[in-house]
Amino acid sequence: MLEHQTAAARTLILLAILIFGSAQASSTSPGEMQSGSLLMRMSDGYETATLLNTDVNINVNGLVARVSVMQEFRNEGSEWVEGIYVFPLPDKAAVDHMRLYVGERFIEGEIREKEQARKEYEQAKQEGKKTSLVEQQRANLFTTSVANIGNGESVIVEIEYLEDVRYEDGTFSLRFPMTLTPRYIPGEATSDRQGSGWSPDTTLVSDASLITPPMVGMSKSHKVSLQARINAGMPLEIIASRYHPVNVSESTGHYSVALANGRAPMDHDFELLWRPVPSSAPRGMAFTETVNGDPYYLLMVMPPDTAESRAARMPREMIFIVDTSGSMHGVSIEQARKALSRAIDGLQAGDLFNVIEFNSYPNPLFASSVPAAAANISTARNFVSGLQANGGTEMHSALQLALRTSPSEAYLRQIIFITDGAVGNEEGLFKLIAAKLDNARLFTVGIGSAPNSWFMRKAAETGRGTFTTISALHEVGEKMDRLFRKLEHPQVTNIDLQWPGGTLVDSYPAIVPDLYLGEPVSVRIKASSAFRPGDSIRIVGDSVAGAWSADLSLAVVAESPGVAALWARARIADLLDKQRRGADAAETRSAIVDTALRHHLVSKHTSLVAVDKTPARPAGDPLLKEQVPNLMAHGQSSRAIFGFPATATDAPAQRLKGLLTLLAAMLILAMSAWMRRITNGLSH
Repeated sequence: MLEHQTAAARTLILLAILIFGSAQASSTSPGEMQSGSLLMRMSDGYETATLLNTDVNINVNGLVARVSVMQEFRNEGSEWVEGIYVFPLPDKAAVDHMRLYVGERFIEGEIREKEQARKEYEQAKQEGKKTSLVEQQRANLFTTSVANIGNGESVIVEIEYLEDVRYEDGTFSLRFPMTLTPRYIPGEATSDRQGSGWSPDTTLVSDASLITPPMVGMSKSHKVSLQARINAGMPLEIIASRYHPVNVSESTGHYSVALANGRAPMDHDFELLWRPVPSSAPRGMAFTETVNGDPYYLLMVMPPDTAESRAARMPREMIFIVDTSGSMHGVSIEQARKALSRAIDGLQAGDLFNVIEFNSYPNPLFASSVPAAAANISTARNFVSGLQANGGTEMHSALQLALRTSPSEAYLRQIIFITDGAVGNEEGLFKLIAAKLDNARLFTVGIGSAPNSWFMRKAAETGRGTFTTISALHEVGEKMDRLFRKLEHPQVTNIDLQWPGGTLVDSYPAIVPDLYLGEPVSVRIKASSAFRPGDSIRIVGDSVAGAWSADLSLAVVAESPGVAALWARARIADLLDKQRRGADAAETRSAIVDTALRHHLVSKHTSLVAVDKTPARPAGDPLLKEQVPNLMAHGQSSRAIFGFPATATDAPAQRLKGLLTLLAAMLILAMSAWMRRITNGLSH
């Protein structure tokens, strides 16, 4: 009997040692990658193709911006390499050009269906030709691959895109993302891997390996120079950068902006804003472009200011959802606490409210919404002051909890969602919001130096609310107060566009969403024929003061290159929205491909590829690759994100490893004590 017990004990100890050893084994974390350079996997370890320069040039004409992003690399390794890098762009960017410069060679990118572009790239790569590929992973996330870079060669990759600037509360603004916040990847790992990111693909994020580039905390080389030229078409009262010191000059109504220090770290999104002098603030603007005989228009009309004519206030049910995951560590959680505290202070008698924090699990303050009484507000303030950031980013369960019951007819339900949006399963969240929102409204508040702007905007759009971005503590009060003004004003609804008789239009958004105080009606149009002198568009809707209408004359419309591409980008986004609502996937794909190819745009189903004609890498020479890292966003902690279960796909696995390690240690101690007792018994 003792022999069997001894054998069993030895087996358990061996098993515990194996479990313990497995739990301790780990791969190189993203934070351990070298910083400041394009990392290439060489036969003798890591060497670098040093990032020499990143230049951004922005040209704004009225409502349209054309932006060039130029990155220059130099391969200082001893072998031929392929570089892959993931980079963010604005979520409404229409990417239409890519150029590859290698030495004296200049290669223009061509638009292809995604699979065909990848095939051409892979073939050229195998043949030793210099080639580059630009693919879209998300509306605001792109990947560039560059193959066959020789020793000592400089490589310049230039991306160009178009974007319409934002206009709100009398101010124009444009945001350029410098880096990204690592995405949380839910789901179980799958055996296939499409990319070389730090996360495997999962059952809930099938392309996770394509959207998880390595991250570095410090770098001497992640620097950017930025120049902007603004032709607003009107005199400006203010032009400024929110987060970066800039120099501004003016000449004949055109404004030039440049970073004051010449170059800046790529760790914080750049935002430029300009405000017309009050007498010149526009009530409407119209721009046009004709491509292949088809007229395209970009229109913007301000609804009437309803600030002086408020309706009787309806009691509200305010549900505050706050992200406390690892990616919110540091400055972001401070911003979130301050924003949430200000929101709670804005509650009024007769309101209901609740607070739901979430990381790996949702944690509601109250079982259900409670009256905004002094005791409940005090409890909420204490709850908010103690919020800390750690764990995963399980948004789905938090949203489900907030939307689990239908809104009461006696209360206007408004959900305030405070997060950095650092998730990879955006599509599933959009579907959940659309399915469960009912008569509620969802307002998103993007927190941090590099929030996921596409998720923030689309979630608010799906939730028939608005989105706000807060990237610095000093602007919490200003931006939250602006949000409260929107929340307190009933939206402008039932908006309809009335076109000149006889003109057929294909316009986006096809159905204009609800609008809030200070927001314009913006629409992109492809018309069956050019508008005639004297034509005008009428916009009608219902506001707090009753029915309203506005006319925009189309007699004098400014020419603006890029309007057609912006229409095409809006059409593609609308097609994807319809697919989420159940439209046929094959038909949607065909329509997206047709639109993107006609307008030379990168999309979910099209890519830009550039191939040199002459082979450069000799047959038989090895070609090795690695990814360029992104710089951690300002105020974020790589340890908070990667050092323990946080915004990373292996959080559940790491928790399991930790549990198994603890179990293994306990088993070893227990078995050792048992063996000592058995041995002592045998000796007696």
